[in-house]
Amino acid sequence: MDTKHRCGWCEKDDLYRAYHDHEWGRPVRDDQKMFEFLILETFQAGLSWYTILAKRENFRKAFDQFDVVKVSQYTETKIQELLQNAGIIRNQLKIRAAVSNAQAYRKVQEEFGSFCDYFWSFTGGNPIDNAPQTLKDVPASTPLSDAISKDLKKRGFKFVGTTVVYAHMQATGMVNDHVVGCWTRS
Repeated sequence: MDTKHRCGWCEKDDLYRAYHDHEWGRPVRDDQKMFEFLILETFQAGLSWYTILAKRENFRKAFDQFDVVKVSQYTETKIQELLQNAGIIRNQLKIRAAVSNAQAYRKVQEEFGSFCDYFWSFTGGNPIDNAPQTLKDVPASTPLSDAISKDLKKRGFKFVGTTVVYAHMQATGMVNDHVVGCWTRS
């Protein structure tokens, strides 16, 4: 029996525990992985992360393994195909945002050399360790996520409000919000 102490939000089932133990809060420095997280986070807006996580493999297939070049070139035909895909969230605004976000993502890559360089520049390249004592100590957003959200929107990104951005920061390890005592902190 697994007796590891974890952040309370992940104890729903093995899918959540595996995500928590092996991905959440681990610094992402790979642009393709960062793009995957960004697209999944934007689809999560207004939904539970568990819903997205359970459909993650379907999203990977539907969005060409999150190849940013391919997604940036999706045509109306491909968008209509995605709208018929019952394996993903079939929200027209979010699907169209994924395409325009891929185009904006590529522009950031051109300007900064990589999206990760841009994203991590907000923290000087280092994770922020909040060391929350309990889940109640974990914010939904911060002044930093406000600033990043504002900058992303200025660059043409959609569905990147401050709460989505903060969740993205947590998922990609820009922020370490594993509670004190969680085995992943050691």
